[in-house]
Formats: sequence, structure tokens, C-alpha cells
Amino acid sequence: MANLDPARRAEPTSRFTAETLSGAQRLLLSLIDQLQGSIVGQRPMLERLVVALLAGGHVLIEGVPGLAKTRAVRLLSRALALPFRRIQFTPDLLPADLTGTQIFRPATGTFDVRPGPIVTSVLLADEINRAPAKVQSALLEAMQEGRITVGDETIVLPDPFWVLATQNPIEHEGTYPLPEAQLDRFLMKLVVTYPNRTAELSMLELPSVSESDRIDVLSTPSEPVIGPADVRDLRAMAASIRVAPLVKEYMVDLVRATRDPGRHGLEIGHLIEMGASPRGTIGLLRSARAHALLAGRDFVTPHDVKSLARDVLRHRMVLSFEADAENLTVDDVLGKILDHIPVP
Repeated sequence: MANLDPARRAEPTSRFTAETLSGAQRLLLSLIDQLQGSIVGQRPMLERLVVALLAGGHVLIEGVPGLAKTRAVRLLSRALALPFRRIQFTPDLLPADLTGTQIFRPATGTFDVRPGPIVTSVLLADEINRAPAKVQSALLEAMQEGRITVGDETIVLPDPFWVLATQNPIEHEGTYPLPEAQLDRFLMKLVVTYPNRTAELSMLELPSVSESDRIDVLSTPSEPVIGPADVRDLRAMAASIRVAPLVKEYMVDLVRATRDPGRHGLEIGHLIEMGASPRGTIGLLRSARAHALLAGRDFVTPHDVKSLARDVLRHRMVLSFEADAENLTVDDVLGKILDHIPVP
């Protein structure tokens, strides 16, 4: 480390005071703590959702039914005081069911645009892999462009506009796997697992455990913690978090090692069919900045990068048949890369 160019270790001057950073951290932690009061055993998922919110990126959540994925998104939207819509994706869904349609008015002889449920701030795309490709493409346009087209009219989506999609990993009948081009539009892919025994036992102590999900959600006390203006301010703060050149090089090395591991001294090239795109590098930077803000820091550390690498990169890679034959997952391959690339 002593022989490295000082310019690569230098960090830009901080733009924030200690009070500003601690205030932002308290606000974000209070949001997570409020959600954790109703969603037991899933704090890692809640923290990643807040990081994605700060980074302005959409999230794909994968997990078996019953792990509070939908509940977490609904309660999060209430705590943020943001309009929320849920769309249950099915094979017979049409793009117009998502974006809206034109209604003919006989009295005037004109068509009026009726926007669809996608015109909201927080959109839960439930079981997104059950919708056909044309519906997925309509959602992709909204995610990438922040606008939709209905007939001849273009509708600009609200700011913020945030898509959280879920998919069930164990069902394949009647599903349409998301293409790599669409997966790459998601900032993160979160894999939600079962809670531990203590957390599951704590669920039985919740006052509304015997009620239906609908009553449970509606009766859960949840005062808004952060408003839409606060979300925009916090995103601006996250975008201004300092990143040293050496940490940026670490991000680039991690992502490039997924494409050409041999150049980095890794003999795992036969396990990878396609590595992460440059959008993964940018996503890693945005996520690391948001993670640093959540930790109350005005600078990114290698720990921020390493702790988020799997969530940001796992859906941007395609493994080979040899990896499948060896029963290796994307997380296993990323673990080999993270263990090998030197941490600055």
C-alpha cells in the first residue's frame, strides 16, 4: 500500500457535516426499525431495499411464497408516504393492462387516455416471470425511460418511480424467464431465505398473526417516516458520497473478473458463459454510495463494495453447463472472485 500513487488513495473533500450525516442515518434506521416491527427475521432484505431506494434502482426479489416479500413492499410504501400499486402478473396479461388504454367518447368523437396501474411511485410486480414477453417489454420501457406511451400520448411517470418485482424460484410451469437484457435493468436481485427459528417463533407473538394478510396490513400502525421530498434529498446525498480512486479500481476489477477471470489469476473461466456488463459496475458504485450513507459515512469503503457485490452482480452473470454439472451457483462463483481479488 505504501508504494501506491497517493492520487489513487486520495478522496474528494466532504460536502456534508457530521450532523447532516448522522441525521440522515437516524432517519433511515428509524425507517428500517419501523418495518422490522411488522416484518420479523428479514432485516437484511429491508436494508437492501433501503439501499436500492437511495440508489434509485429497481429490485428483483426472489424467494418462495410466505416470506413477507409483498408485505415488506406494501409497508415500505406506506412508511415513505408514496402511492403504491400491486399488479399480479399472469400469462393472459396484456400490455394495456399495465400501461393503460384509450377510451372512445361518442359525444365528442375523441379518444381519452386512461392510464394504467403502472402510473404510481411504488410498483409491485408480483410474480413477474408469469407475464409474457410483450408485457415484460412494456414494463422494461417504464423502468428504463421513466415514461410510457399510450396511443399517441406519452405519460411521464412520477418521481420517484420504483419497481420491485418478485418471482418464485421453484415453479417453472406457465412461466416466462426474464431475458438477460431485462434482468440487467434491475439494480439488485435479492434472494430471500427462510427466517431462523427465533425469528419464526417471534412471528407468533405478533398481535394480528391470526388475521388475513389484507387485515394484517391495513391494521398495522405505520406512520410515514420519510416523504417523497425526503427521498429525493437522500438520493442526492447518496450520489455525492465520496469514492476514492482506489475503491473505484476495486469495483472495476471485481466486475471485469466476471468476464475474464483468467487475466486476474482465476481458473474459473470454464464456469462462466457471460460476465457482468458495465451497467453492473455503475450499479455497484451507486449501491456502495447508498450503503455508506446508511452507515453514516460520507465515503465508500471496500466493505461497502464487497457486501453488496452478490446482490448487484448475481443476476448479470450466466453460468456454463459445467458449473451446473458441478452444482455451483452464481453466488459460489462470485465468492471465488471476492476471495481472490485483493481488497485495497
